[in-house]
Amino acid sequence: MTYRLNLDQTLGCTLLLLLFGSSATAHNVQISGDVAGVWHVEPNHNPKAGEPAKAWVALTRKGGQILSLEQANCQMSVYSQPRKEGDLPVLQPAIQAINAEKYQSVPSADIIFPGPKRYQLELSCTPKTQAEFQSFQLKYDVIVAPSAAAPANNTETSPLPEKLTESEKTAVSITAQQGALSSSQSDAQWIIAAIALSMILGFGILGLRILKLTARK
Repeated sequence: MTYRLNLDQTLGCTLLLLLFGSSATAHNVQISGDVAGVWHVEPNHNPKAGEPAKAWVALTRKGGQILSLEQANCQMSVYSQPRKEGDLPVLQPAIQAINAEKYQSVPSADIIFPGPKRYQLELSCTPKTQAEFQSFQLKYDVIVAPSAAAPANNTETSPLPEKLTESEKTAVSITAQQGALSSSQSDAQWIIAAIALSMILGFGILGLRILKLTARK
């Protein structure tokens, strides 16, 4: 236990102080076995649904040695949150090596999130050479915002919030139907009133003509 604690502290301090030099990235750091990683999701850790995003992970081993994609076979999976055991990933984007900032051959993936909600990214890697390092998994939760192009006030196409219960969703649907019915009834009342007004005006004009004809006789 003491060895594991010291190892975790060594990896965390090495990663944060030697490589990154800022506590601002601490919430993106994860440690698995003898490998630590710092997650980055562009743009600005604020991806939007339906728009391209890039996720990459800077990996280091004990002592601060950078772990490049040439040394590992990696896969990335995207899961919908809350995630349950046995859930299948909604996306499995292809992994590619990129050079990010001062890091070479960093595992990355281009992702287009299907909708606005919370997702979990999972990076799984195995060594290409035996005894290089232990296989590991790193996980990172990301909140995806609605697309900037999405309509803000479209009650006809906007889905009901996921946090509503089934009874609440039913109540919302009934309310919407009642609102549509009331609107239709209101329109019908306006049409009837317009027809009645037209008839009154028509009869009035007809009455005036009859009076004029009577007066001439």
